[in-house]
Amino acid sequence: MTAVYRAPMRSRRDDIDPQKSLDRALALGVVGFGDAGFGERLARRVDRFTDVEDGSFVWTRDADGLFWLGRIDGPYRRDDAEEAAAVDLVHVRPCRWLREPILEPDVPAAVLATYARGGRNFQQTHDPDVGPQTERIWDARSDRDR
Repeated sequence: MTAVYRAPMRSRRDDIDPQKSLDRALALGVVGFGDAGFGERLARRVDRFTDVEDGSFVWTRDADGLFWLGRIDGPYRRDDAEEAAAVDLVHVRPCRWLREPILEPDVPAAVLATYARGGRNFQQTHDPDVGPQTERIWDARSDRDR
């Protein structure tokens, strides 16, 4: 089963507009997180992120409450560009994003539950149905993108 992750891409710095981080991620075809607020735990978080298998799914949500589905597609890298630092999105991996957002009624319940709990961590969604549900959505919607 393919793993599914929540990827809020919201900085722990409250002065950074989360939509700008997401806009950068979608425009560049990446998924990730920043340096702010992690302290000594950052190295472990980066290691876990690096170990996520290519092909894993990621869900994120924009400022309008729309959900975006992507698929990790390459190795970890640190983005040291000024623009990346400005939106605190420096720990990144390539990601193929669907071109269109997904409305809440079409999002798997387990994904909605992870966002309802709040938080800013990149984390795996542990639910037996979320992988197959997400895969079906990806297959149906990625065909539209061709």
